Amino acid sequence: MRKPRIALLATGGTIAGTAGSATDTRGYTAGQLGADALIAAIPQLGQLAQLSPEQFSNVDSKDMTPQHWLPLARRVQALADDPAVDGIVITHGTDTLEETAYFLDITVATNKPVVMTAAMRPATALSADGPLNLYQAVALACRPATGRAGVLAVLGDRILSAANLSKRHPSAVDAFACAGALTTLASDAALQALAPLRYARIAIPADVQALPPVELLTVAAGSSPALASAVARALVKASLLTGAAGLVVALPGNASLPAAWKPALEALPHKVPLVLASRCGGGVSAHRKDLPGNWLDAGPLDPLKARVRLIAGLGAGLRGARLRRWFERS
Repeated sequence: MRKPRIALLATGGTIAGTAGSATDTRGYTAGQLGADALIAAIPQLGQLAQLSPEQFSNVDSKDMTPQHWLPLARRVQALADDPAVDGIVITHGTDTLEETAYFLDITVATNKPVVMTAAMRPATALSADGPLNLYQAVALACRPATGRAGVLAVLGDRILSAANLSKRHPSAVDAFACAGALTTLASDAALQALAPLRYARIAIPADVQALPPVELLTVAAGSSPALASAVARALVKASLLTGAAGLVVALPGNASLPAAWKPALEALPHKVPLVLASRCGGGVSAHRKDLPGNWLDAGPLDPLKARVRLIAGLGAGLRGARLRRWFERS
């Protein structure tokens, strides 16, 4: 029986990190080991699949940017379109995993498995979590049913959906939270229940070389609305170069806009779309219909995912009513 052919894209992160001592789980350097070394440390992987390793990048994920996302998404799409590839596994750092995962989830169109994994402890640690995470990620990518569930992540013996993934602790091994998380023993039916909505994906044209800048502001008690004006000025300048730019504001409670901020946000240039999100990180389910023309409602998206969605939408050329519909499908 032929083993599944799995492409492994390594991007760096703690899973490829090393430290001077096996007991040091914090004072390490991320992105030191290559894809071949990660595979060599887990000989059991050869029992699961035919692996094709590829070193896409080798960075600490705190240094990941949207300009990494675009070529990564295109490489994943190319592999997914290759009939010789049955599934794709991506190793990544944990700091920005949720952002990269969501971008891939909404921009890569495939029914083949795409599974991300990472680690909270470096590869040299006495109790490194990366090897088991990688083994389970490859095992998941070998299951065809995974391909209908959108982009998934495997961390800490759990399967997490990119649509709901979030990092909630800076150092704990079980740092990630996700509504509807499954165990790695989940059935095919449970995996298929994670299938994204019909219109969940968007295509970024091949001639787009850079994604538009989108900034995120968190509004705390008494925050100065002058921040919005300053950021907006920078975004207008950026939009002259990129053709688009946007702003997301993380607001208290039910994405409630403080009275002091309303005039400043109303004065923003119409060409800069503004997304209102709740800094609570979820729980808002209904999209408001009474917002000004360039204002958008993040709905159930947390501020980080709202920013990713706006970047992808603007990168795909959506403006005005089309951009609003894109957010209403979130």
